[in-house]
Amino acid sequence: MNVTKRRIFEISSKSKEGRRMRKFEIISKKEFEKKVDGKFYENIKIPERSTKNSAGYDFYLPYDVVIPKGKTVVLSTGIKACMNNDEFLMVVIRSSLGVKKGLKMANQVGIIDSDYYNNIDNEGHILIALTNTIDEDVFLKIDDRIAQGIFMKYLVTDNEKEVKKIRLGGIGSTN
Repeated sequence: MNVTKRRIFEISSKSKEGRRMRKFEIISKKEFEKKVDGKFYENIKIPERSTKNSAGYDFYLPYDVVIPKGKTVVLSTGIKACMNNDEFLMVVIRSSLGVKKGLKMANQVGIIDSDYYNNIDNEGHILIALTNTIDEDVFLKIDDRIAQGIFMKYLVTDNEKEVKKIRLGGIGSTN
């Protein structure tokens, strides 16, 4: 079975404590079509690690795109990520895109919180904004690896006040 074409890729199983499992899923075609022509939906690949000791899961581009010189383009991955409540997915650009093609992430580092998964605005669709810093257009092709996602745990302060606010939307909804 081709792991990259599976609709759900489970990275770890559910624990005895009832914690969620860490996994990537493909968003619905309806959600994908809000951003990209639906004919590219079948090109979506589940992120995967390139080597045994890779920390990051590579995100693949499901369509061809041109990033004009000096411009920023928001790329749809077609992917969402589920993780435990005390974890986040850090998304960073692949170093080869920065060094060889002059691209950088518009927000430098993407942080995907656990409550972004299946939000009501966009199902938790992970979008990646790349900025072209060189004086020529950059062409990216279907299946190019555009970013890496690294699952990480986080800590909170011992004297934190109880946080009751619940995420209801997608990008920028906690502003």
